[in-house]
Amino acid sequence: MQGTARWLGLVAISLGVALIVVDSTIVNVAVPYIVRDLGLTSTDVQWVQESYTLVFAATLLVFGVIADRVGRRRMLVIGAVVFALASVAAALAPSGGLLILSRVAQGLGGAMVLPTSLSLINATFTGRERGIAFAVWGSTIGGMAAVGPLLGGWLTTAFSWRLAFGINLPICAAIVAGTLLFVPESRADRAGRIDWTGALAVAIGFGSLVFGLIEGRQDGWWTTATAPRLGTWSWPFALSPIPVAFAVAVLVLGAFVVRGLRRSRAGRPNLVDFSLLRIPSFRNGNVVAMLVSLGEFGIILSLPIWLQNVEGLTALQTGLVLVALAVGSFAASGAAASAGGRIRPITVVRIGLAAEIVGVLLIGLIVQAGDGWGWLVPALFIYGMGVGLATAQLTSVVLVDVPVTDSGAASGISSTSRQIGSALGVAVLGTVLYTSTQQVLQSALDHDGVPRAVASPLVRAVVDSSGNAIAGLAAQASTHAVAVAARTAFSDGTAFAACTAAGFLAIGLLASLSLGRSPHRAELAR
Repeated sequence: MQGTARWLGLVAISLGVALIVVDSTIVNVAVPYIVRDLGLTSTDVQWVQESYTLVFAATLLVFGVIADRVGRRRMLVIGAVVFALASVAAALAPSGGLLILSRVAQGLGGAMVLPTSLSLINATFTGRERGIAFAVWGSTIGGMAAVGPLLGGWLTTAFSWRLAFGINLPICAAIVAGTLLFVPESRADRAGRIDWTGALAVAIGFGSLVFGLIEGRQDGWWTTATAPRLGTWSWPFALSPIPVAFAVAVLVLGAFVVRGLRRSRAGRPNLVDFSLLRIPSFRNGNVVAMLVSLGEFGIILSLPIWLQNVEGLTALQTGLVLVALAVGSFAASGAAASAGGRIRPITVVRIGLAAEIVGVLLIGLIVQAGDGWGWLVPALFIYGMGVGLATAQLTSVVLVDVPVTDSGAASGISSTSRQIGSALGVAVLGTVLYTSTQQVLQSALDHDGVPRAVASPLVRAVVDSSGNAIAGLAAQASTHAVAVAARTAFSDGTAFAACTAAGFLAIGLLASLSLGRSPHRAELAR
């Protein structure tokens, strides 16, 4: 029964990961409906995503360390409860601001769940079973990235986007019950104080970085374009706050590293256990994971917007299209698990990254206004296969040489690397999408001789509404041509975002050449 219970525990752990991924992707297909209901701007749209991802990335490390001390199972259960309460708040949110605050709380709950899921797997499974467990964990991430839009599309179309958040309640209940029944408690053998100063530095540093990437298009990259406001106070300087935010990020994160190295040499506790970075597979693997995450899921932000506002699909139809990604991911991860020790994990990772690059480049070629979306299905399937091959096996490579006693801290670092990459990827690709759309549309209207005084408000309306304004423009004879140009511009912006994602994945593939030089097979075979 103990063996059966262990695998039932894996189901509960994977369900926790599925909850996090599904919730983030549900928002993507619900965005057009939320925009119409709550009146969100394009910057608000990014913050609905980024407030979750930013808090998630900023607190993963500290919750991973706390879990090592108070108990990993206990932390997973607490995280599921926090996530459930935050989901209720999101479902009832009457405004964009309160929805964003609810997403912040969801980010805290998610940050409690994800690193503990990895550390529990690392502590519970060994040898070939560990590889299978990581494959299940990874396929859950890849597959749920596409199942989320389907579930969210159905709930949003048939009922309301609010129910897309409310569905988290029964899922959280199942996670709590399954974890308490089938997952054994584990914690680190040695305890130490938590580096709260380091945790604050990480939150401020990465918060400033992602803030700059998101708000740069709105506020101006160097000089102030639109002065940000906080209540009655507005930014008073000609210099934009964006370079200030980037400077804060560099200074704070740089000070965090320098301080951490000094404390490590003195034997004092750190948020990041820098001794783990001496493990080549762990150090290089985290660099690769961050680079890959920059390009891996950012495209899922722009595709639902393109499918709904350019091609005219409903949220449910959009979710059905994206199911191809889930099918490819589940199929590939199953094949990777069955391959076992016959193929080196790093080889599987490289094959997966190559498939992702091909799939994303195909998406960039396909998204053209008026050409239809049918060819997206095989492109998404190829992309999903790449995700299924690369995600789980990369996790296995990163953690293979990490001692079990350090699994919580190591899992926190690994998860943070991925989430920082994801946060930066969504910010960068979102900026590419909206900035290129704005420039292409403005150039098209200039070419058609539309006066700037008339064209600029139309461009802002299209971009700030994430394309929702296109349908209204198309319904009026006087602005029909503008709607046609807007569809083309959003298609070009989506294509540019896809090519940018492919570039990040290509860099990650090149960086993976630094992996696989140390003997991992002996560990995997134990």
